[in-house]
Amino acid sequence: MASTLVKSVTDSNFEQEVLLSALPTLVDFWAEWCRPCQQLGPVLDEIASDFSDKIVVAKINVDNSPSVTAKYNIRGIPALLLFREGKLLGQTSGFMPKAKLLTFLDEYLNFIGVGQ
Repeated sequence: MASTLVKSVTDSNFEQEVLLSALPTLVDFWAEWCRPCQQLGPVLDEIASDFSDKIVVAKINVDNSPSVTAKYNIRGIPALLLFREGKLLGQTSGFMPKAKLLTFLDEYLNFIGVGQ
């Protein structure tokens, strides 16, 4: 079961939930049929729980949200895009363990060690 701290976003609420978010937002572009996406889920749940006061974690289903998926040229999933103040800071793709994801976040947000 996904963490209640991970937001579900769609084409209709992407701007409000991600681009206008007061906190940096990590968006996971995923699909139910994607095995690496399923494996990444628990890692994202941990990030959302460990750093709930520093970052928002959101998931957008590519099958149900074609407009945002096309806008950000998502060609493979899972794809992780990091936004702050409405701007795309960085992106990565594929499954990654928590330590690697924290390194990615640290590159843009000085994230490692925050809250630990």
